[in-house]
Amino acid sequence: MLDYFFNPKSVAIIGASNNVNKGGYHIIKNITAGFKGKIYPVNKSYTEILQLPCYPDIASIPGNIDLAIYFIPSRELPHTVNECAKKGVKGIIIESGGFNEAGEEGRKIQKRALENAAKAGIRLWGPNCMGFIDGNRTHVFSFIHSAVWPDVLRGGSVGLIVQSGMLSAGFLLHALQEGVMGVSKACSIGNKCDINENDLLEYMIHDRETEVIACYLESLVDGRKFINLAKKTKKPIIVLMGGRSVHGAKAAQSHTASLSGNYQIAKAAFRQAGIIEVFDPAELTDMARAFSKKMPFHPQAQKGTAILTFSGGAGTITVDLMDDCGLRLAKLSDDTLADIAQLFPVWNKPDHPLDLWIAIEQHGFEKVFRRSLNAVFNDPAVDSIIFHSYATPLITQDFFNELNDLVRKHAKPVVLWIEGRKDFAEYLRGIAENAGLPAFREMNRCVSVLKGMKQHFTKKPAG
Repeated sequence: MLDYFFNPKSVAIIGASNNVNKGGYHIIKNITAGFKGKIYPVNKSYTEILQLPCYPDIASIPGNIDLAIYFIPSRELPHTVNECAKKGVKGIIIESGGFNEAGEEGRKIQKRALENAAKAGIRLWGPNCMGFIDGNRTHVFSFIHSAVWPDVLRGGSVGLIVQSGMLSAGFLLHALQEGVMGVSKACSIGNKCDINENDLLEYMIHDRETEVIACYLESLVDGRKFINLAKKTKKPIIVLMGGRSVHGAKAAQSHTASLSGNYQIAKAAFRQAGIIEVFDPAELTDMARAFSKKMPFHPQAQKGTAILTFSGGAGTITVDLMDDCGLRLAKLSDDTLADIAQLFPVWNKPDHPLDLWIAIEQHGFEKVFRRSLNAVFNDPAVDSIIFHSYATPLITQDFFNELNDLVRKHAKPVVLWIEGRKDFAEYLRGIAENAGLPAFREMNRCVSVLKGMKQHFTKKPAG
């Protein structure tokens, strides 16, 4: 099931180049950096590329080929498909443009190529795409600049399906440069003349390396199948849908030749299937990163979220944000409030949201945070926690490790908003993420991530 794309034994690069300014150069440079199978550059203008023999055409390559990457003008594709069929090629990744998105002539070329491929039993990926990246095997089957990947690419558990090429690259680079999330597979599918989001969703559902699936889509080839696949898996599925508006749908049409359906119908179906919908690429990244932490969560009726903060104003804003998206503020027990009150002066009693600043001034950050967190974790009315931290280097890695242990023990997720001096805040977010806790720069992201978790686990309970 699509293994010849993800685990080929041999790859031919049609349009490989020695010119560092060409995408064909970066395709072969990327592939030679991590792929361990046989690599065959194809270009009649060269006899050698990157110390590999270069062949004038597919027919000249000795032996059969599992996968071909196509990066020459669109007009050559129907003939190339026929030539690939003679060499036993099982799949072709078409990274060139000039097909359906380019007008009538492009549509005719794409149609002929697809017909030829169907006769030969060849699957086509793309066209007008950036191919894919396998983070765990360091396979980069893409024309994106080869200098980008060596320092940032890391394996992980997040699978990505993106209809836009540069957005998939941007999403991936943003996530990787944060240093806290690795990817299993990142797939750019372009016009999806054959391989589509359902093929890749099904593959990732069964892929043991993929635990979270994030998608940017401008259309659904078969919406019913997509929803049914989502319903059958416990893996989180996060979707950013392009073309939701009238003007957005028009832009999608010109971009990838996508015809968007009724967004309101899709939105309702997503909700019923437990799909988490997001509304910009940064939220897609943050939501995927949060789910990749694999925090346990068992929400039940009448439970809510606790807020621990260093600022009464921040607590108030967080309550407003929760109310906007339908999250319940937990009603803390008298015992919980009495326990935390021991940290406060007698003239000031804690309320919820828990503004801990006065207690922090008297007892220090970690003492107050530890006691307060333990109290709310043990409160049966709490199913999750939003934790605000003022950035200070006094908070240690051990503290976040202990907090992560509490998350696992009580099956109550924690999301962090960390604010303050930039260098301290970045430092704290880094050690929190490394400890297995999602930490954000924006207060609203804490709320949207918890909403997504509750939506997912309500439809797909853990275990």
